[in-house]
Amino acid sequence: MVGVPLAAAALAAALLEVAGCGDGDSSATNQAATATVQSPAPSQTGAATGETIKTATVGNLGQILVDGEGRTVYLFEKDTGTASTCSGSCAAVWPPVATSGKPQAGPGADATKLGTTRRGDGSAQVTYGGHPIYYYAPDGTSPGSAKGQGLNQFGAKWYVLSASGNKVQSTGGGSNGGGY
Repeated sequence: MVGVPLAAAALAAALLEVAGCGDGDSSATNQAATATVQSPAPSQTGAATGETIKTATVGNLGQILVDGEGRTVYLFEKDTGTASTCSGSCAAVWPPVATSGKPQAGPGADATKLGTTRRGDGSAQVTYGGHPIYYYAPDGTSPGSAKGQGLNQFGAKWYVLSASGNKVQSTGGGSNGGGY
């Protein structure tokens, strides 16, 4: 068990490094993310019956989409249509919102905008308004964090979504306390 705190410290250091990596073109940073970030991906507790997507108020972003446990979800501007372009080291930092059943609309979400897409590994990823959706690993598993909002990583920007399925652009001031 002595190795667990050491692994957690290494993971935290890697996440801090990746969170500030700008455009994500640093292959050393991306390789470190692949090696260390895969384990903290949010658990998919809703996977058996379909992940729930709903809205919640997060910081000054207003009502945005979150999963059934209140964790913020994001779209990736590099994705076109429902096809995900985030895999490998990208998916280690930005884990896809996965499901093994039909996604469910919670309060505030539009059931007609929910769907799934097949990833390269054969798993199903939740889509909303035609966008594959993702978590941001540094947000952790606690509700109310949106540290990934507006980041430019892995070749494009990442945004939270409104119930309409559109990206939400913050109006300045660092909506998540992350100082991006």
